Amino acid sequence: MYVMTKLSVNINKIATLRNARGGNVPDVLKAAVDCERFGAQGITVHPRPDERHIRYADVRALKPILTTEFNIEGNPIDSFRDLVLEVHPAQVTLVPDANNVLTSNAGWDTKRNLQYLKEICSIFKRDGIRVSIFVDPVVEMIRYAAETGCDRVELYTEAYAAGYPANPEKAIAPYYAAATEAVRLGLGLNAGHDLNTDNLRYFNEHIPGLLEVSIGHALISDALYLGLEKTIQAYLGELK
Repeated sequence: MYVMTKLSVNINKIATLRNARGGNVPDVLKAAVDCERFGAQGITVHPRPDERHIRYADVRALKPILTTEFNIEGNPIDSFRDLVLEVHPAQVTLVPDANNVLTSNAGWDTKRNLQYLKEICSIFKRDGIRVSIFVDPVVEMIRYAAETGCDRVELYTEAYAAGYPANPEKAIAPYYAAATEAVRLGLGLNAGHDLNTDNLRYFNEHIPGLLEVSIGHALISDALYLGLEKTIQAYLGELK
């Protein structure tokens, strides 16, 4: 039976706009609820220690008002782990981002960090939280991710997005190989970073077992022109 890939909207950029001026405009909580009302099947946030967009307080305030899957992603430092365990989202996505990066720019080296990731996964899974690990499209990284005890991997799609305009087949090839291995090993499959209405349909149609895409920057940027409701519907259309 065909299952449509879920769209989780990353609302970090809405928080960035709010923080630029102070106050509560735009209202991050209302925007998240509106995303759900317009058809999003999940909400993603990526709180960083400097709180330059989503704040820890936002994460706490979002949990009781959301009705779809809540995905919290970030580097599992102590404060992040405590926040996730307190809020108890449906999913936590482990991302190895350093404090000084503008946005996530690499997946985990799951071989080098195997023991650490095993420990982190066990902490969250004991609390009943689904764990996804952010990885590059490398078969070896998928295999070691499976050894951590995680439930899913999220493929870092920046390289696909960069290569897609010139050669879609070449751009998708490593992702297809990684996805096929993930499915073989029984891992659920997510994807995210730089996906947009130009490249999303092709990715979705060529990646086996894709369960969820997390999209923020492009979607919120498109919403400046189309409005949030029409933009979410457009992205959902690419996933059908």
